[in-house]
Amino acid sequence: MKYLIIGLGNVGNDYKLTRHNIGFEVVEKLAAEASAEWQLDKLAWRAEVSHRGRTLILLKPTTYMNLSGQALRYWLQKEGLELAQTITILDDLNLDLGRMRIRAKGSAGGHNGLKNIEELMQTSEYPRMRLGIGDKFKQGQQVNFVLGKFTEQERPLVDLVVAEAANAVKDFTFVGLERMMNTYNSKNLADL
Repeated sequence: MKYLIIGLGNVGNDYKLTRHNIGFEVVEKLAAEASAEWQLDKLAWRAEVSHRGRTLILLKPTTYMNLSGQALRYWLQKEGLELAQTITILDDLNLDLGRMRIRAKGSAGGHNGLKNIEELMQTSEYPRMRLGIGDKFKQGQQVNFVLGKFTEQERPLVDLVVAEAANAVKDFTFVGLERMMNTYNSKNLADL
């Protein structure tokens, strides 16, 4: 079995370790655990890892967040996969840091990466994992907050979330989406 794991974010050093790039951090964690090498390929940085007989194709789109759907669509077709064999990992302002919400479908909820995916794929029915980044910003400062880096105080919790999300992805490929949702949706890592 083969799976496409797409972490959403923006390429470039200016965006590294920002709240908006937490999806990149998860696929980077999966690649690092397997000592996989990233290769620049069409529309994305790509790495491939194995987990319990499954092949995980990890993607970091080079299209920037607002055009993430281009990379997903291209690699789905290239690998001959269905949307059910993918999971899209992204940041979510509406969830507190330490929470994740995994769904089989849903709305874009104002997230430009998901909007583009839904526009190009013509559906909102595909697995996604939203990782909370909180909403601790002053009115009018949302863009600066999202494109800002996590604070030094937040970083240990972020690292825990990234590790837990990487484990959830591996579970997704082995036990399926339903069991993955049952295991991870109720957790609040900030309470640990």
